Amino acid sequence: MKLARLALLGLIFIFTSCEKTGEGNKYLLKSLGNINTLQVIIENDLWNGEVGEEIRGYFAAPVDGLPQDEPLFSMNQMPPSTYTDFARKYRTFLHVSIGDTAGVAIKNNPYAKPQTGAFIVGKDIADIKRLLEKNYQQIIAAFKASEIKEKQRRIKISLKKTDSLKKFFGINMKIPSAYRFAAENKDFIWYRKALKSGETNIVVYEVPMDLIRSDSTSVADIIKIRDSIGGNLVPVEEGGRFITEAYYAPYIFKTKIDGLPAYETKGIWEVKTQFMGGPFLNYAVKDSVNNRYVILEGFVYAPATSKRDLQFELEAILRSAKFQ
Repeated sequence: MKLARLALLGLIFIFTSCEKTGEGNKYLLKSLGNINTLQVIIENDLWNGEVGEEIRGYFAAPVDGLPQDEPLFSMNQMPPSTYTDFARKYRTFLHVSIGDTAGVAIKNNPYAKPQTGAFIVGKDIADIKRLLEKNYQQIIAAFKASEIKEKQRRIKISLKKTDSLKKFFGINMKIPSAYRFAAENKDFIWYRKALKSGETNIVVYEVPMDLIRSDSTSVADIIKIRDSIGGNLVPVEEGGRFITEAYYAPYIFKTKIDGLPAYETKGIWEVKTQFMGGPFLNYAVKDSVNNRYVILEGFVYAPATSKRDLQFELEAILRSAKFQ
């Protein structure tokens, strides 16, 4: 009887650790891995040569908008002969090899779920380098989208009620329950989460449409807005002011939040008199229906701590915004 029970428990474990896909009766294991960790499947000699340098140059490039260099992905390399069984459960991977044909494929859930894998096959080293140069941006975008989705899934496990966001600004956002209100009114909402050393913050407010005039002036307009409104509403000790670091040029991109056009700005904030600073991520979302820009911003204060994954969490939260 005991053996039968053990066998039954084993079957339950197997089936609860797998997920049935729509392709026949194939079952996929649940993927695993830390956010922003990339498995690179490649022969050792290629990894230690020109191809490896090319891969590291693209996939371990510094993240935009951080005060110190931190890689886009933390990479672990393994040769194809070891990429079997458990190793295939990692959520994101890049598989690079030499073969008789050349090509690039990005696949969803090839060995586990959720999973995003990129396969690059070249006829020789020069061929692989050419394919990497041509396709790395598309591959990185696929990996990042996968990681944002996974982070948002984890955030949903324990959410904070955001009734105030809906009431005052007409938006919903998936915010972890660990965040607490620092300010809550019709003009400005501020959430903050305590860390072992420092904190992460989210602020939401709106401004008239004409305050961001055009693409050519957008970065200057956005910095002016965040320095004036943020400087007034984020309290610091007397004599200080929460502003954008003047000597660090912000990065600005066009993107979309909930299908609406938005400017994404990354830079460094500071409070000079207190020797405080850190990265910020700002989305100015154009809501033409209501003749406004909604400002969604996250910023980090975490001295002597890596900030890549903290900023990534803020991005996942802010990108979850839904407009009513």
